[in-house]
Amino acid sequence: MLQAVPNRIAVSLVALCAALQASVQPASACSRFVFLGDDGKIFTARSMDWAQRIDTDLYILPRGMARNGEVGPNSLRWTAKYGSLVATAFNNSTSDGVNERGLSANILWLEESQYPVFNASSPPGLAVSVWTQYALDNFATVSEAVAAFEKQPFTLVTTTIPGADFKTTVHLSLSDSSGDSAIIEYIDGKQVIHHGRQYQVMTNSPTYNQQLALASYWSQIGGTVMMPGTSRASDRFARAAFYVKAIPKDGDPDRLLASVYGIIRNISVPLGVATPDQPEIASTRWRSVYDHKRRLYFFESAMSPNTFWTDLNQIDFSKETGKVMKLDLGVDEANVFAGDATRHYREAEPFRFAGVSP
Repeated sequence: MLQAVPNRIAVSLVALCAALQASVQPASACSRFVFLGDDGKIFTARSMDWAQRIDTDLYILPRGMARNGEVGPNSLRWTAKYGSLVATAFNNSTSDGVNERGLSANILWLEESQYPVFNASSPPGLAVSVWTQYALDNFATVSEAVAAFEKQPFTLVTTTIPGADFKTTVHLSLSDSSGDSAIIEYIDGKQVIHHGRQYQVMTNSPTYNQQLALASYWSQIGGTVMMPGTSRASDRFARAAFYVKAIPKDGDPDRLLASVYGIIRNISVPLGVATPDQPEIASTRWRSVYDHKRRLYFFESAMSPNTFWTDLNQIDFSKETGKVMKLDLGVDEANVFAGDATRHYREAEPFRFAGVSP
């Protein structure tokens, strides 16, 4: 039986809805959360929501690969310390992935992002297309990455979305096998880092400080009384924040995986759904879940009924014998794989990161 909502909550809800209407962002959407289970059972899940094809494939990238920030002569340069398994976007950027040490990294859209001015006197440049890969290449833990980012060794530079006339505006989430987490945003040209296990959920607009305030409001109501049900970023945030704490914390890992997938599907947008006057609501194209303890990277496409996984325990990430390997997911990620797909990867040329002309 539905419970009546107290008047003071109803009044607050009206004010909250008005605030949400004012915060609608003209962009696409995604969601990410970290499940903190008992006995080291940690899962990082994300959805990729986009209005058009995003041309995702999976790549295995070994250690020792030389990379640069793709912004011309003043680019940041490094050699990959760790191998990684990544999901591309437009096959010219890393949107999601995990490295051999268990660091997971995900970029999601944030319309409010404003990056620093990049010029000849700036620290070396790093295109946003390479931001996620830089983290996976260089750091084993969230704490290690945050300590490096706080020194601001690079200037983040935006790039243009393929087939569009607008710039990429994203924020980055990191999580590791200990359950540590970080959210990194650029607001008004300045880096803002939220670091700690409590930062389990990230979606899109508004900025993270405001998302935390909205989530705090919904936590006072309680998810068994009333939950926001739309596909807007703040509603997805509230649902994920409630459910990730409500599901069991221990048990068979496959059963926990099913619970985690239940949450990421709950905050997904059905394929084909679009809202013309709210372009931040876009169809979910695919979902991934990384099991940090078992080192399994699960992936499912909206175009396929199957879920498959890649077993990082079977991958050769070494500089000497490791090779770039690709799992071709086809148009709309519709190539059908099921179960353990590790053996289906094929040797390939590395994809080229989108750059910025100097």
